[in-house]
Amino acid sequence: MALLPILQYPDPKLYTVAAPVTRFDDGVRRLIKDMADTMYAAPGVGLAATQVDDHRRVIVIDISETHDQLQVFVNPQIASAEGTATCEEGCLSVPGIFEKVERAE
Repeated sequence: MALLPILQYPDPKLYTVAAPVTRFDDGVRRLIKDMADTMYAAPGVGLAATQVDDHRRVIVIDISETHDQLQVFVNPQIASAEGTATCEEGCLSVPGIFEKVERAE
């Protein structure tokens, strides 16, 4: 298990545009495992690779109560969106700050 340091706002590296993953190899698999370990230890429910200073399009999420339903997104794209929903969100790169955010349902 490797815990990665999470960049904190206002670190300028958080503004880096992530590059697409072009090869799904052992390095990407290791990144995903390390990101999941880091997210669970933080504790958080989501983490983007940019937040751990790796600027590839990879996100890990687990919103389950039991923390056993990890979802991994590589090169994610929003294909469609409907409705709106508002909920409170926080960010591991901006600890202690929570705001209501409106997103597609």
